[in-house]
Amino acid sequence: MKNQCLETNIDEIYFTEDCSTFWEGIKDCIPTLLGYLSIGFAAGVVEKTAGLSIAEITLMSLLLYAGSAQFISAGMIMAAAPVTTIIFTVFFVNLRHLLLSAAISPYFKTLPHFKNIIVGSELTDETFGVSIKHGNKYNSISYKWMLGLNITAHLNWILATIIGGLLGSWIPNPTAFGLDFALPAMFIGLLILQIAESSEIIKEIIIIISSVATVLIANYFSPGNISVIIATILAATVGMVVKRCK
Repeated sequence: MKNQCLETNIDEIYFTEDCSTFWEGIKDCIPTLLGYLSIGFAAGVVEKTAGLSIAEITLMSLLLYAGSAQFISAGMIMAAAPVTTIIFTVFFVNLRHLLLSAAISPYFKTLPHFKNIIVGSELTDETFGVSIKHGNKYNSISYKWMLGLNITAHLNWILATIIGGLLGSWIPNPTAFGLDFALPAMFIGLLILQIAESSEIIKEIIIIISSVATVLIANYFSPGNISVIIATILAATVGMVVKRCK
């Protein structure tokens, strides 16, 4: 079990200060690396097919660092979409990071602003899942542990997309191999694992059903990206209500 420090009172919520190290963050990231390699490889292949160079693929993974956004960007580049359209689409797709950051922010209230920026800018769906599980278990998240987790994930992602870009010229049609479905497949796998470890499976299923139903209904009235955001907000609200019910 990881070392823990003294309890501190933050806004009347008691947290036990987590003393997990940078290297422990690297270790805790290892189970997600295989998923990053497969998804990053697929993203690199798709981006290479879209006409991006290895340098452009590397910069996109370094600066954008968002699997779904990189897949969408590659598809829109292939379709010769305007730059402004790509920018706004990526912006709306990544709005979910506001919710992820808001959910994890209580663990970092005492940190300086620049450290919070570092944590937030490196946060992904996968590192959020690992870190929120860590926080729920230890009632705190160490900044050094978070750095180890995030940096390991980011470097692995960059490496995976570069490998995919280098080998992309031998895979002219990624969709024929289902590589465009790699990202949704990974999220489905993460969801199933989370449900399997949950002690409140019925409540989890209720939240999932409400989210799926919202997406299907919202698709009739709004674009796909907006419907996902609406479903996320509604599912989070339903989840909060359901979790509070005894």
